[in-house]
Amino acid sequence: MTEAINEIFKSKIYGIIREDNPDKAFEIANAYAEGGIKVIEINSCIETIKKVSQISGVYVAQGGIITSQQAHQGIEAGAKLLVSPILQMGLTKVSSSSKIPLILSATTPNEAYSAWKVRVPIIKIFPIKDLGGATYIEDLLRPMKFLNVMPCGSVKTEHIKPLLNAGACAVGMGRGLYLNKSYEEIVASVKEAVKEAL
Repeated sequence: MTEAINEIFKSKIYGIIREDNPDKAFEIANAYAEGGIKVIEINSCIETIKKVSQISGVYVAQGGIITSQQAHQGIEAGAKLLVSPILQMGLTKVSSSSKIPLILSATTPNEAYSAWKVRVPIIKIFPIKDLGGATYIEDLLRPMKFLNVMPCGSVKTEHIKPLLNAGACAVGMGRGLYLNKSYEEIVASVKEAVKEAL
């Protein structure tokens, strides 16, 4: 288990940033780190990954990966985690050879089980809001309690406890933490989310 994966299990909050402007993304990432989120997913912008990976104590996850080429670029830029929005099994080779852990996304029980079979340490369940929230996690885990699942997609602070209580190992949060907020407001919303996950 790598430090980045251990940190997700420990803090239970995984930060996601969808921002094309590298400077803005860097500012949000700093606010995340100040608020207590140490693993931050950046969606495939190499320049932003380079910047955010320089923040002390932060592990950058490269999100939105579909091809091996994207994965290699992210690793070179400093990514400590590879994340695909789909069940892209081909990325397991890159993960294995580079020793950089891989998170794959699933929507169905069959996909989640397939990800587990290739030893994916955490499976992103997306989009959780449309799938049914905490009830879906309960239903998914009832026959497969061995899965480490991390619901993502429109997760709000009030959803954290129900999702964790349903059996999720962590939750992924993005725009709800930072959209239309000042730096101080982002730090405050992150602190609130981290507190909820305790």
